[in-house]
Amino acid sequence: MAEFTGERVIPGEVDADLLNEHMARYAFAARLAKGRRVLDAGCGSGYGAAELARSAEEVLAIDIAQDAIGYAREHYHAPNLRFERASCLEIPAPAGSFQLVVAFELIEHLEQRRAFLQEVRRVLAPGGQFVVSTPNTVYYAEARAERGPNPFHVHEFTYGEFQSELEAVFSKVTFYLENHTDAVVFAPAEGRGCADAWVEEGGANPEEAHFFVAVCSVTGDTAVAGLTYVPRAANMLRERERHIEILETRLEERIQRVVELQEELIREQTTARARIDQLEAELRDATAAATRLAGELEDKCRELARCVEYLHAAESTVEERTAWAKRNQAEAEELHRQLHTFWVRLGFKLRMLPRPGTVK
Repeated sequence: MAEFTGERVIPGEVDADLLNEHMARYAFAARLAKGRRVLDAGCGSGYGAAELARSAEEVLAIDIAQDAIGYAREHYHAPNLRFERASCLEIPAPAGSFQLVVAFELIEHLEQRRAFLQEVRRVLAPGGQFVVSTPNTVYYAEARAERGPNPFHVHEFTYGEFQSELEAVFSKVTFYLENHTDAVVFAPAEGRGCADAWVEEGGANPEEAHFFVAVCSVTGDTAVAGLTYVPRAANMLRERERHIEILETRLEERIQRVVELQEELIREQTTARARIDQLEAELRDATAAATRLAGELEDKCRELARCVEYLHAAESTVEERTAWAKRNQAEAEELHRQLHTFWVRLGFKLRMLPRPGTVK
């Protein structure tokens, strides 16, 4: 099964309101598809292309996503319907191949939107029509205020931007506004039958529209009748009640998750508090130890200073004694010299030694 990301509509995987707004666009375009060659660009899971194939001569549906094409091929089959993986910037068809091209909720995903419009014009047959839609960024931003911008959208359009972009490529453009409205439906209880639509007149305001839809052409007609689309799941009160039940269930699940997260936060805060207390105790012990070491270091420094003083004093004493020893040595040598001289003189006087220059 293809993955539902919120951007790709898969019947049975989305709520009725979302599916209906997409099916309504295909119903709008299907009136132009009868007996014509049709291209569905960005076909997604293929449900819309299958709807167009009910009345078209042939339908080529393309999408860049292989899983979407795989899902479409698996679920929708018709002899006049073909799904192909391809880029909407390189449509695999000769010029003028299609009398109708549809591209719903695609252009806001494209970086090269002008190149896409020019490629559509290339494959559009003379007098052919191009039906394109995009969400109104003013409404869309408000609707997604809590969730934030759609990460899949490259550029969302205001009415004026959408108009300028289309009219830059197509000479004829007629705009329509798609809105969800409340309706009261009277339908036959058995079988099928036609139904009239009574729509109260009111001024259309592009700024308040949910989606913009445009019919574009180079030479063909772009003015088509408006449409009131009533889906099979027409009991919207029941559908909304079911949707509300689903939302309530999700809300309860989220509330429970919030409670779990709060309990987890409390546990983590308790653990963190205990760890902080432990670290504070370790810090106090380390501070006390550092204080003791600082005191011991100060004592050692004082002791070292006294030792240095003693050493200086000892060095001074050694220097003094060395000087004294040198003086004593000098005095002893002088006394020895004087004594030697005395004995020599005495020997001469007593004629115990010969005088110098005489031979005995």
